[in-house]
Amino acid sequence: MLKRVRITLLVLAALALVSGCTGKFTDINKNPYDFTESDLKGDFQLLGAPLTQAQLFLLRYNDPPTAQLQQNLNSDVFSGYMMTPTPFEGNINNTNYALLYIWNNHPWNEAYRWVMKPCVFTQQKAGDKYPDFYAWATIMKVEAMHRISDIFGPIIYSHFGDINNENTFEYDSQQEAYNHFFHDLDTAINLLTNYVNSGSAQRFQAFDLVYKGDYVKWIKFANTLRLRLAIRINGVDKDKARKEGEAALKHPLGLLQDAKDNFAVDISPVTHPLNIMCYTWADLRMSAPMESILTGYNDPRLPHYFVHTDEGPDVYRGIRNGIRISLKEQYTGCSKLARFENKIQFMAAAEAWFLKAEASLNGWDGAGSAAFNYEKGVSTSFSQYGLTNFNDYLKNDTSKPRPYVDPLNKDNNVTADSKHLSTITIKWNEGASQEEKLERIITQKWIAMFPEGTEAWSEFRRTGYPKLFPVVINNSNNTINTEKFIRRLPFPQIEQVTNPKALSRAKKMLKGEDNGGTQLWWDTK
Repeated sequence: MLKRVRITLLVLAALALVSGCTGKFTDINKNPYDFTESDLKGDFQLLGAPLTQAQLFLLRYNDPPTAQLQQNLNSDVFSGYMMTPTPFEGNINNTNYALLYIWNNHPWNEAYRWVMKPCVFTQQKAGDKYPDFYAWATIMKVEAMHRISDIFGPIIYSHFGDINNENTFEYDSQQEAYNHFFHDLDTAINLLTNYVNSGSAQRFQAFDLVYKGDYVKWIKFANTLRLRLAIRINGVDKDKARKEGEAALKHPLGLLQDAKDNFAVDISPVTHPLNIMCYTWADLRMSAPMESILTGYNDPRLPHYFVHTDEGPDVYRGIRNGIRISLKEQYTGCSKLARFENKIQFMAAAEAWFLKAEASLNGWDGAGSAAFNYEKGVSTSFSQYGLTNFNDYLKNDTSKPRPYVDPLNKDNNVTADSKHLSTITIKWNEGASQEEKLERIITQKWIAMFPEGTEAWSEFRRTGYPKLFPVVINNSNNTINTEKFIRRLPFPQIEQVTNPKALSRAKKMLKGEDNGGTQLWWDTK
């Protein structure tokens, strides 16, 4: 406990140094730390404390209003996981594609200011002398910044901290950013693997809020992250995807295996921000696709994800995205989220098995059987919630997602004959088409990744699965196609003010205009 308090004090000191930032990217790039080489010796606090901060701010753990704008009112909603009953801004907001710039600055600003900056600091200070800290910072940097790239597209990554002769910070295209991600993960995995194999002391236990200093688990996470990114780009660069994916699959220490390997940041004693959004503010409820899929499958995970309504212990109701809401009280009776423990999950081990299942479909060496991996993904997800009845679930070849009925407005219903209602069943079918197999894998993966909306939204955009319900009201001014759903967030407005020349070049890297309807580089659906 004493160590934890000391770390917290150091982190707070670091935050105080940063708190004077004006929001300009020049300030975000500025190094808030200034420690000498001698300061790095001893208990390694000046190397480790910045990475404690980076973990805590992947999602703003101690500031629910910011966390709500950082992820919840974009990715968590766009992924089909959740919906708000609150008609923010007169019901003209992100949920119906009236993208609010003041909201959408937050994912960008939080990642650069509180995660990218301390990771780069630790990399610079660690250098060759502290390879374990260098590797750890690198893995954290990729984990944070691939999420930002998957929201916006081009990002400032390899040029972070480099001011050119125009006094601007250059962007990488998304393809360039991904190439850097792969290079950085390869470097980090090799460094940490060699360090472990050398028998050297494991030194960052006091700062690690995920794996408590277990270097092997960090290697497994990095391998799984590499496989995630390889799968993501398979539609646009098959050769690169195969190379990176097979490197992850063949690494001797492997991938995440079971629920004990989940990448989840311990924020104790602070409560999970989603609990505040749902229970204190009543701003968060179950989504309509979640109701449709989980009730249709009679999924045993349902009560571990959501709370039944007052209508009865078996009644769960979700809200469809992008509907007309005039008063908050209209839909607050829908299902609340089950309360989360004091950990924020960014990758479930079940995801590793579903990634392997898709790698099997791609024919990648080292992936094994698609059927085995698929079933292992489901069973690993079940075990995360102490459930053991996965065999019966996996044998079910009849249950399908249910039509959605809005008890307040039939215009929001999704009927049995709708093209947006999936007909995919649970049981693996070896004789099915590749597309049907993919839908089955991604649907179960989507269920298992809950509540990590950023990754779920990315996978939906990449594959089109699971089938979600389009918004009823589209306030995008024709910049987002209702049937194609939202594809990205526009670049943050602060960049137009502080980094306009580089931003202008970054916009030319896009497939279209800088709006929510333009698909990302890897998005081919």
